[in-house]
Amino acid sequence: MPGFKKRKISHERVAEGENVSDDSRSSQEDVQESAAEEAESHNDDGAAKAPKTFKDLGLIPQLCEACDTLGYKAPTAIQTEAIPLALQNRDLIGLAETGSGKTAAFALPILQALMDKPQPFFGLVLAPTRELAYQISEAFEALGSTISVRSVVLVGGMDMVPQAIAIGKRPHIIVATPGRLLDHLENTKGFSLRSLKYLVMDEADRLLDMDFGPIIDKILKVLPRERRTFLFSATMSSKVEGLQRASLSNPLRVSVSSNKYQTVSTLLQYYLFIPHKHKDVHLIWLLNEHVGQSVIIFTRTVHETMRLTILARALGFGAIALHGQLSQSARLGALGKFRSRSRDILIATDVAARGLDIPSVDLVLNYDLAADSKTHVHRIGRTARAGKSGKAISLVTQYDVEVWLRIEKALDRKLPEYKVEKEEVLILSDRVAEAQRQAITELKDLDERKNGGRGSGPKGRRFGNGKRGRDDMDQEEG
Repeated sequence: MPGFKKRKISHERVAEGENVSDDSRSSQEDVQESAAEEAESHNDDGAAKAPKTFKDLGLIPQLCEACDTLGYKAPTAIQTEAIPLALQNRDLIGLAETGSGKTAAFALPILQALMDKPQPFFGLVLAPTRELAYQISEAFEALGSTISVRSVVLVGGMDMVPQAIAIGKRPHIIVATPGRLLDHLENTKGFSLRSLKYLVMDEADRLLDMDFGPIIDKILKVLPRERRTFLFSATMSSKVEGLQRASLSNPLRVSVSSNKYQTVSTLLQYYLFIPHKHKDVHLIWLLNEHVGQSVIIFTRTVHETMRLTILARALGFGAIALHGQLSQSARLGALGKFRSRSRDILIATDVAARGLDIPSVDLVLNYDLAADSKTHVHRIGRTARAGKSGKAISLVTQYDVEVWLRIEKALDRKLPEYKVEKEEVLILSDRVAEAQRQAITELKDLDERKNGGRGSGPKGRRFGNGKRGRDDMDQEEG
């Protein structure tokens, strides 16, 4: 397949036909340095011509008005780079850090094309999780409100009949997780995507991490060859490389990440080195320090998420849990309460770490460190979004040092330690210990109710984790 062109914020260009994986960037340094010198000589002209508004990107007045109504003051870096190219009717690969405005970068060009030639089933967006699918649908309907754009969300965990009825109304945009979309393509009478004009694969690296690859292959076989395809991802792995070769035609590449683990400049990151036995008391002290602010706490397991939620509530904090064992309606309800600020604290497994656009999160607390650097970056990307400032604090115990050093190495920087007064923190010990006992008792009662009094042995599982069918693949396990 022909190579593809590469565009970066500095307008550096890489010769056509080169390998584009992140791992190969070191081999491109000489090419980029010479391109940078050329770009430097035109720096003043480029600065004068840089797009400042959505109108400068080539968007029509109705869409500019919608951006203004939604409070989008100026295009983000990925929007500035991607939108003009997408409007040129080209396939596109977009690489950008989380929180960079990727959704609008692909939604706006599709909506502009839809206004030019309206038709049902105009665009399809594939997303890895149910929550992200709902969020993308909301973005399309908000940005396309002036032209009454209709979208449908097809995800697992919901009744297929209402979804089939919504498909029968022939919406303009379909936002789906791959498993449920394939179910409808195989079983919903009269449903076909033969006239589709645009395909978007959002969070492509996550789609492939969740083993959707074979299902996506089946979907691609029933889509028309004459279409535009946009692939957006936070990272460029070998799996994503394979997917772009199979689904895109001579694409342009837009990258606004300077390295594999980029974070936005408005994000302040810290770590707190503490003994493992004092994790809970330090967590509660930090919540006291940031009382009234919007906080997401990340844990590694469903059990710990539940325990900390009960612990925080026992101490008077408005906490709510989000994890993969909740029903779909319960998960959407938890997100709704957090977004509306009826709850200030969201305690979550990594189900919430990727793609969810929750406005105005002031603080991210990593109670448990992420298993890998990529997950860490996506967790802390829940704050400092769309140009706002934010803070992330990671609790590091004596057992986490090796993992933390790997994360710092990936970020290519040593992070500062968050200063605390030890005596001031330990004043809370007695109250926290009492709340810990209450949380353990409530969790035990909850387990027994869930399992009909059978306990948590082999016959009475505390939390199910059997092999998931197609319908459950878009429900992340805690």
